[in-house]
Amino acid sequence: MSRRAATAVAAISITSVVLAACGGESDEPDAAPQGAGEGPVEAPSEPVTVSFFSWIGNQPEMQLLADEFHEEQPNITIEFENVPAEQAAQVLTTRIAGNNAPDVAYVNASDTADYASRGAAVDLANYIERSEVVNPDDYVEAFKTFVTYEDAMYGLPMGGETTGLFYRTDLFEAAGIDGPPATWEQFEEAAAALTDPAAGTYGFEMFAPESAYYWYPWLYQAGGDLLSEDGEILFTSDEAREAADFYVGLAQYAPPDYLNSNSWDGRVAFAEGQVGMYIAGAWFAGTLTEEFPDIEGKWATAPLPEGEAGCKTTIAGDSLVMMDQTDNPDAAWLWMEFLSRPETLARLTYETEGTLLPPLTSLLEGEEITQAKPVLQGFIDLMPCGVASTVANPLFPRIETVLNEELGKAIYGDQSAEDALNNTAQQAEAILARG
Repeated sequence: MSRRAATAVAAISITSVVLAACGGESDEPDAAPQGAGEGPVEAPSEPVTVSFFSWIGNQPEMQLLADEFHEEQPNITIEFENVPAEQAAQVLTTRIAGNNAPDVAYVNASDTADYASRGAAVDLANYIERSEVVNPDDYVEAFKTFVTYEDAMYGLPMGGETTGLFYRTDLFEAAGIDGPPATWEQFEEAAAALTDPAAGTYGFEMFAPESAYYWYPWLYQAGGDLLSEDGEILFTSDEAREAADFYVGLAQYAPPDYLNSNSWDGRVAFAEGQVGMYIAGAWFAGTLTEEFPDIEGKWATAPLPEGEAGCKTTIAGDSLVMMDQTDNPDAAWLWMEFLSRPETLARLTYETEGTLLPPLTSLLEGEEITQAKPVLQGFIDLMPCGVASTVANPLFPRIETVLNEELGKAIYGDQSAEDALNNTAQQAEAILARG
């Protein structure tokens, strides 16, 4: 779960490509099996098995939760189907195409609309209306945006993170920088002051394979966006060009040896003092504490520097979806509902060794979370600034794949930032035209 940014970018691309190639998928959602009647869903009267596809099934806490669920629901057996996070989207979409989908899948939340648009996921409206546990109004709006397709929720958010700035306080002090940058101008000034290639130190870390994801905060801060609701391309606007020029220009302050890395592997450069600033989700705080205790007290967090549009940051997360091929929708829902209890979401996020945020406003505003993990306060404060870095358009994942490649080329200096956006737009027009 700590590789969220990298897997989110990779998974959304794979999902789109594979689903598009699957002959077994229709263009429109099917009539999905949904709950019926009124009141809470009842337990099955006969033994059934619910398959649960995820990359968290082998975690001890999940095993404990399954045991507790089995005590409550003796007629339902949870069968874990574990897969590495980096391979999950490809494996799942291949299984969907082969009519061998699991009952419930734990997915990158940004993939939910794609599954829904192709009839692979169940519209949960009826189940949510009948639930005494799931309160859609309690979900953080950005998390809920991820799992909504055509005004209906096709997934239940499980948690995630906002993106903030990590900086080495010791390197800042040595460079004579008073504190974290609050504006773009201050950010570039700090990056320049921290960069000394002869000494092997740099101001900021960039990752070409994840170039699109880490460009989004700058895009939103500049007042730009990706696609309109009706599919119009927006990422070639003046605001988007400004954001891309600034973002790509930061590569001169980045260690070249890590440009081809991902944010997970690149954490080492920050930990070893090779780079002074690092943008990442809340997961990185837990990783630093757990893996690099020797630098405790030498780093801190801050909000991202603000652009003309003010406070904006990306948000990423995971969700539960019920697959359309399930033969046991009610039993599948009971498992999803159990995992969505506030106390369960707390156990799976901030009560673990990691530093993920729960998707519920009630938990984020409570005292328990910051008492357990004080470092999360800054990321909680960023929630109102969070923008779900996805578009409710099933074609966008394919466009995002191109955007990632083109911005990556610009980071390497093979083309300008403007060319990257124009090249992406040209290919995006073709993708949208094909439908």
